[in-house]
This record gives sequence, C-alpha cells and structure tokens, in this order.
Amino acid sequence: MARAHDDNWDLASSVGATATMVAAGRALVTQAPDGLIDDPFAGPLVRAVGVDFFTKMIDGELELESFENFSPDRMQAMINGMGVRTKYFDEYFANATAAGVRQAVILASGLDARAYRLPWPEGTVVYEIDQPQVIEFKTSTLAGIGAQPSAIRRTVAIDLRADWPAALQAAGLDTTRPTAWLAEGLLIYLPPEAQDRLFDNITALSAPGSTVATEFVPGIVDFDADRVREMSGSLRDHGLEIDMASLVYSGERNHVLDYLRAKGWEVEGVTRTELFKQHGLLVPAPADDDPLGEIIFISGALSRRQ
Repeated sequence: MARAHDDNWDLASSVGATATMVAAGRALVTQAPDGLIDDPFAGPLVRAVGVDFFTKMIDGELELESFENFSPDRMQAMINGMGVRTKYFDEYFANATAAGVRQAVILASGLDARAYRLPWPEGTVVYEIDQPQVIEFKTSTLAGIGAQPSAIRRTVAIDLRADWPAALQAAGLDTTRPTAWLAEGLLIYLPPEAQDRLFDNITALSAPGSTVATEFVPGIVDFDADRVREMSGSLRDHGLEIDMASLVYSGERNHVLDYLRAKGWEVEGVTRTELFKQHGLLVPAPADDDPLGEIIFISGALSRRQ
C-alpha cells in the first residue's frame, strides 16, 4: 500500500517495521565478535515486538541460502552497513557532548536506545520524538527488563507531521542553548517538502553551536522500485509482509548538504564506502550493494542562521 499523508503504523507494520529491522541489525552487530557497537537493548526490543522474521534473524535461524535475493554476502554487507551507520552517529553524540552540548533530540526515535546505552555527561537531557504507541512500547519494554536511562530522558509522543516543535518546547527544550539533533534513517520516508520543513524547523529551534547529524541517499532520486519490490517479494516468502518499495518517497529533492549549508550549518559528509574502509570492512560488491546506492552520512554545527 502506498504512503498517505495521514497513514499510521506500529512497530510490526509499514514504516514502523523498518525501526524493528534497524534494531535487528544493531542486535546482529552487537553479537559479532568484533562488533562496532554494543547495544544490549536491541535484541530484547526486537523480541518484544514479536515479528517472527526478525526474531529468527537475530537468533541465526534464517536459512539464507533459501533467499533468492539475499546471499550471505549481501546480508553481511547489510549488517556491516548498520554497524558503520550506528557507530557514526554514536561518535557524533560523543563529540557533541565533549564540546559542551547538554541537550539532544532524536527525531523519529523508533527503537533507538541511545538514551539508555551511551555514556552521557551528567545533566544531559535526551528528547525522543515519535508516535505515541512507539514511545509507549519502548518505554514499557525497557522498564520491564529493568533498564534505566543514562541521561535525563524526556519523551515527546507526537507524529512529525504534527506541530512537533511546539510539543518539544513544551517538553522543556531550551532554544537558547545548543542542541545536538539526530535524524537517522528518516529522510527517505519524508516527501521532499517535508524534508526541507524538517531542517527549517531544526534551524529555527537551534542556538549557535548546535549540531546536526543525518544522512542523504542520492539513490532515492532515481529509486528502482521494481528491484526493491523484487527483493521484498523474497522477504514476504519468508513471512515478512512488507513492501519496502511502497514506504519511501522517491524523486527529486534538495541535497541535504547544500540545503543545510544555505541555512548556516557548517556540515561535511562521508560516504558509507569511506566508513567501511575506515573500519577495515569489505566494501560490498555491486551485486551485494544496497539498492538505494551510496549513502552520505552528514554532521556539523550551526554557525549562523540565514
């Protein structure tokens, strides 16, 4: 089913299921002997969602040779991709707090457990924004296993299509102080105009010295829906009822680097391939590459408002 301006989801369906997929990837990276990250909460969250496919994935019970479009090499490339992505944004927050930033905002936080697993400096406030049912699920699940946030965690239960800036300020965001913003794995699920509006709002809420991190997927411009739909068919054959091609908004949109720089942000980008090389990982062969192509990870600070 195609996306709509008022569609809704939980963590087992539509866009919400991609949050569970990301958590499953983080669980697999954590399990690896030389894993780039340590996310002890990813596995319990995936199990709590209860999608059999993802539970089998993290338990090593999927027979990859039976997947027509997912060879072991392709699966490993996907896991490594999640590892470098998560590591990049973990280090982004570490650098922001080392520079003195003491409030962070995670947009469309899904099953992100950074408020629990990162070593935040004392007094740091982490705001998590997502739909009410997603926030409630994560909060109750982690409380149920005795997890405690390592920062002052404040949740903002609101859809990003609503007036989230007002809700965030009502939750306590101080717009006179620098903020570390994260929009991870989000932009391809936004229409082009909503992407621009997101960064307009972030800029309006940011004091100089604020930081931002996100990624840009150039492949979304000429997105190959048929290829992705073919790959999704293989997943459906194994019980995962998601049409990945219907979840994204493809077509022309502003390049994030250019747009943020025009707004007064001093940002730089690094490609996924460069991160693979930095961490000594094998760069995927074209046949095993992500159908969205090269990803550019972006971070930087606000020096001035336009």
